Amino acid sequence: MTESPKPHDSSVSQVPQLRLYDTATHRITPFTPIHPGEVGIYVCGATVQSSPHIGHIRAAVAFDVVRRWFIRLGYKVTFIRNVTDIDDKIIDKSRAAGQQWWERAYIYEREFTHAYERLGVLAPTYEPRATGHITDMIDLIQRILDNGHAYVVPDADGKPSGNVYFDVPSWPQYGELTHQQAGTQAADESAAVADRMGPSVDSTGDDKYNPADAADKSEDKHDPRDFALWKSPKPSDPETARWKTPFGTGRPGWHLECSAMSHRYLGADFDIHGGGLDLRFPHHENEMAQSKAAGWGFAHRWMHSAWVTAKGEKMSKSLGNGLSVDSILAEHSAWVVRYAMATVQYRSMLEWSDQTIAEAESAHERIMNFLDRADALLDSPISTDDVAALPITEFPAEFIGSLNEDINVSGAAASIFTTIRQGNALLDAQPATDTGSRLRTLVVQLRAMLDVLGLDPLNAQWVAGDAHDDHSSQEHDALDALIGEQLEKRAKARKNKDFAQADAIRDELGKAGIVIEDTSSGSSWSME
Repeated sequence: MTESPKPHDSSVSQVPQLRLYDTATHRITPFTPIHPGEVGIYVCGATVQSSPHIGHIRAAVAFDVVRRWFIRLGYKVTFIRNVTDIDDKIIDKSRAAGQQWWERAYIYEREFTHAYERLGVLAPTYEPRATGHITDMIDLIQRILDNGHAYVVPDADGKPSGNVYFDVPSWPQYGELTHQQAGTQAADESAAVADRMGPSVDSTGDDKYNPADAADKSEDKHDPRDFALWKSPKPSDPETARWKTPFGTGRPGWHLECSAMSHRYLGADFDIHGGGLDLRFPHHENEMAQSKAAGWGFAHRWMHSAWVTAKGEKMSKSLGNGLSVDSILAEHSAWVVRYAMATVQYRSMLEWSDQTIAEAESAHERIMNFLDRADALLDSPISTDDVAALPITEFPAEFIGSLNEDINVSGAAASIFTTIRQGNALLDAQPATDTGSRLRTLVVQLRAMLDVLGLDPLNAQWVAGDAHDDHSSQEHDALDALIGEQLEKRAKARKNKDFAQADAIRDELGKAGIVIEDTSSGSSWSME
């Protein structure tokens, strides 16, 4: 498990004020918490229908950096990241795979958790599941109904059908997040870029990552903009995916879940709501409308991270360029992968390419070269506690200024490498009487800055991770040698036209999950 950074006693007033972009206002403005010294953050988490790919994890890493910076500034952070563990896709895919829907959800929830941990994402303060908050959702729907902003669709007998819709025309403030009229798109530049690329990270084909309620397309709606708060079950839905309510048997609409859970853990008003830019509309717009229509407040600021692209296209399994976290980590160290994501400003599109990885690997080499040189001269080792104890006022001003201006990690990274250059110059100027003290200061500063990005390479997170990666590499090399011997025997058998022996070798490898591919230049292997 990743250890949480320790909050500091330093005064936030001693550094420039943090300024953050707000999607609703399209402006970067000073951040003022609702409660001094505290910040409540709600981030939309995974819909656990299938394995995570790097596009899904980008938001988690981006908001992990935001959270770590708040902690370094001295805030007590309550960080909530939900799990959507029931929706149409989960139910449909579990049925096709011969699984229980809750079984599939838990399998992939654990995969996401493992991916977060491998990439150094701090565990949330709490991670609620949608299915654990059904009573909260029912109460929320009743409040909206009582306030006249929702309606229940009757069945053929005039009884509640289980379909409940939010009445958008009854709520004049609808659109205050994205500034939309019906059918138009948000006006800010980042949103416009995103809209040209498509409304969702996985919007194409049959493998949409974000849920989409078929109920939202029902002809029973009073207005095309209305959206489902609760929906009656499909005939194919299992009995375990249905709940009885005063407005009929069914299950929750996607948008409803986050309103109920954010209110449960952060209250009627909280500081920041985060998520991927693709969730801006309709998900977050609908969240805000239904929460306020219930008589509550909601998030005071909206932060949205852009997504990952590959050769100009959104990362999407349906486009054929999705990269699973496991497959990437099989080829690259977790530190390198996190660096590639964490050092791109959260509102900027992240282009995933060989060059991106190469730049991250080069950064790791530069950082470790300096730390190794410095370690050889330091009188005593620098501990993780030493790094965590560095007051915010002793960070380089350029680093503080960059992160306090809408989490500008590019500027922060520039400060990191400025410190490395200063350290190398100091080492090159040996000997000098004050070298030890000055060098120690630079190393602590460097590691503390990297720690804010979740990238201190000497933190136990990465030391243990490197050992795991080295072990995995050794296992792969050993396996490659053993299979290589079998492929050589098979090649000789085929050359001697002993096809029975060649097929026997192939079949034995197949039983072990090894797939052989024969080409004109020879044979290669891969795991099933």
